[in-house]
Amino acid sequence: MSLARRVLLGANPDDSSRRYRLLVPPLVFLVVFAGYGFGVFAHAGGVVFLAVDAAAVGLLAAGALAYRRAGVALAWAATYGALLGANADHYLLGLSGRSLGERVGALLELDGLVFVAVEAIALGTIAWVAGAVAGRAVAEARARRRDAPE
Repeated sequence: MSLARRVLLGANPDDSSRRYRLLVPPLVFLVVFAGYGFGVFAHAGGVVFLAVDAAAVGLLAAGALAYRRAGVALAWAATYGALLGANADHYLLGLSGRSLGERVGALLELDGLVFVAVEAIALGTIAWVAGAVAGRAVAEARARRRDAPE
């Protein structure tokens, strides 16, 4: 397997846990959407370019995926899901004076989706690198402890 494919898709593409990893982005979306909906998370107010609580959840999910040797594409998707969950709360639950069609249309506007994608790529990459480095460091420490004379 080429290096680019391993980085993008993960080290073990035939792993049976891969199917479960694909559930992470929609689950992160639902957790963030419910978190904002139930008041566990709060928007800072004013013009919000980055929902901090959603970004934190996305970063944790992306870092955990990288630690488990998932690819950067899945880290991007998890971060995107978290940020999109915050946007869904804002547009679907926060714009009460508009019809449902207008709220869904506002959520699905291309410029907003692309802006969230750029944020997700930047944050997801940072979290993926941190998680991958942590995973390698833990694996190296375990190998040294296993090989150490007793």
